[in-house]
Amino acid sequence: MERRSALKTMAGAVGGLISLPAWATGWTPETVSLSRQFFSPQQEAVLAALTETIIPKTDTPGARELNVYQFIQKVVADCYDKASQTKFQKGLDTADELAKKSFGKSFSEGEPAQQAAVLTQMSQSGDPDLKAFYSMVKGLTIKGYLNSEYVMTNLTNFQFMPGHYYGCVPVPAKTGTKSD
Repeated sequence: MERRSALKTMAGAVGGLISLPAWATGWTPETVSLSRQFFSPQQEAVLAALTETIIPKTDTPGARELNVYQFIQKVVADCYDKASQTKFQKGLDTADELAKKSFGKSFSEGEPAQQAAVLTQMSQSGDPDLKAFYSMVKGLTIKGYLNSEYVMTNLTNFQFMPGHYYGCVPVPAKTGTKSD
């Protein structure tokens, strides 16, 4: 009985790895382009500002510069069910409404400190949907940033083909013998 269960689990895992979309790792803005616009332009601007607030530009590019919001848009449009997509869009609208109430501007037009205050408000909210939205955006931003082509090739020890073959390497001369 346990062997059947283990085989089913292993088959499911292998199937999941095979069906893992290639664009999910080492993605570029070209590989995650959508055939149709999923978010409204206002929602897309809010999402871009949210990602930049979570991972701002320092001596490395920020999330907006790496177009992480396009990655998130692709994941939400292609991988989430309709109910989760609706919750995500509602979360973007709520973030914008909170920004308008807090500092009288759209979230995307706010100062970084104001945007961070709205994110803090969302993360500490008593509304479970708002907290879930914040956690989802934060997780997707980190995943998108760490799996972007820039980070994979410039900030990590990325090797396209691991396990090099060195056919000819210098061998140090043997010093001493067992009899010494």
